[in-house]
Amino acid sequence: MQVLRLIRIQRIVWRYGLDQIAGDSLRLYSLTRLMRLGRTFEAPRGARLRCALEELGPIFVKFGQMLSTRRDLLPADVADELALLQDRVPPFDSELAIGQIQTSLGKHPDELFASFERTPVASASIAQVHLAMLHDGREVAVKVLRPNMRQAIERDLALLRTLAGLIEALWADGKRLRPREVVAEFDKYLHDELDLVREAANASQLRRNFRGSNLLRVPEMYWDYCTSSVIVMERMHGIPISRIDELRAAGIDLKKLSRDGVEIFFTQVLSHGFFHADMHPGNIYVGTREHNDGADFNRYIALDFGIVGTLTDSDKNYLAQNFLAFFRRDYKSVARLHIESGWVPADTREDELEQAIRVCCEPIFDKPLAQISFGQVLLRLFQTSRRFNVEVQPQLVLLQKTLLNVEGLGRELDPELDLWATAQPLLERWMKERVGWPGFKERLRQEAPQFAQILPQLPRLVHRALSEYGQGDQGQALEGLRAELRAARRLMLAGVILLAALCAISGALLVRAMGS
Repeated sequence: MQVLRLIRIQRIVWRYGLDQIAGDSLRLYSLTRLMRLGRTFEAPRGARLRCALEELGPIFVKFGQMLSTRRDLLPADVADELALLQDRVPPFDSELAIGQIQTSLGKHPDELFASFERTPVASASIAQVHLAMLHDGREVAVKVLRPNMRQAIERDLALLRTLAGLIEALWADGKRLRPREVVAEFDKYLHDELDLVREAANASQLRRNFRGSNLLRVPEMYWDYCTSSVIVMERMHGIPISRIDELRAAGIDLKKLSRDGVEIFFTQVLSHGFFHADMHPGNIYVGTREHNDGADFNRYIALDFGIVGTLTDSDKNYLAQNFLAFFRRDYKSVARLHIESGWVPADTREDELEQAIRVCCEPIFDKPLAQISFGQVLLRLFQTSRRFNVEVQPQLVLLQKTLLNVEGLGRELDPELDLWATAQPLLERWMKERVGWPGFKERLRQEAPQFAQILPQLPRLVHRALSEYGQGDQGQALEGLRAELRAARRLMLAGVILLAALCAISGALLVRAMGS
């Protein structure tokens, strides 16, 4: 089977001239001329690569989608074409889906559900979706993993690993592109998507984060019907966000919708540190009065939670500061932040990096804000990053992809969307909450349990140090005593500061209560 697969791949490579593209990239010009053999291609290289991946099948399509997010590794024309890859996959036989459900949940769908639609409503490379109704009348969507996906993935991943090794060995720039790390990243990305329980957990977290929000709705997961290969969720009614004419006819405020999309993105990134990382048009719906009794009118509905991104507090802090510095054209701060965060080598000259960023961004920022494309800014920055050996941050790759999706959706809804003006107040408010009085109170609240646990231990620590001083080597014990006392002083100082802060907070609350 592996030999047949290799033969089929070779035929597709030959048909689309990918061998010539590889020869040009590897600077094997004489070999490229030999391989040409009279073949000519009118389509550009990026389009040919995209078509070849689509013909190779779902796993290669997924790989191309993931690779399109790594614009630090690819020429712009190739990355743009790979971004057009879609999961246009025919549905698999409904009987196979029924068998999968019966195996996973222990009963036939006709027993599990009051009704079950045999014809799927959606089909992608990993799974397909059927509509059903529970016995209590709740409408649900049943997502079923494609049969034999794990075997197909392992087979094609083995080929990709071999190809990555060849690229690294033969291409002069191969090591910088880190092809084996890219394939390893893709391996993790795919196996995460294969576990539908993980997707259900992601959805539950996102739903909890936006509980009570009037911006985003996330379907409820019905855990009694969820396994690694089948999940059952609340059915969502709405209009796909790509159908602009239908949205307009339904009375949706497109300008507000575009601004809400930006707010949803930055809320997920900065407030939650947990974001939906696959926000292409097929996964976003908009609620209407007709389907939701007005409750979700003009409200986003998110679907498909197989890919999410997470950020640490440090990531969020650096991102917010970088965004604000870009807004203010403070390129010196951008350069300093990149060096301090370790994104560039420590010996990088700050003035040289600042100048390179200025050259990259100034031509764009001279345009009216509404005409600025964040995608263009990213492309220019990636070109600059190669010169300074900027380390690609894995946790930020999905963020970059998601922001480009958000900008594209927003501009499609409202061509005059001013992404910067919409995002700046959100960033400034978050920074104020983080470094201002509210942030200080929140950090005190988080640290209070730890202080409460440590402070009572101080007498015991001092007693232990004195006992060791009396029993052991006096010089060594004396130094230990000094260290213990220094630690005790720090703890006592922290305790005093904590108590003072708590008193100040209590006093402020008391004054406010008396004033009201």
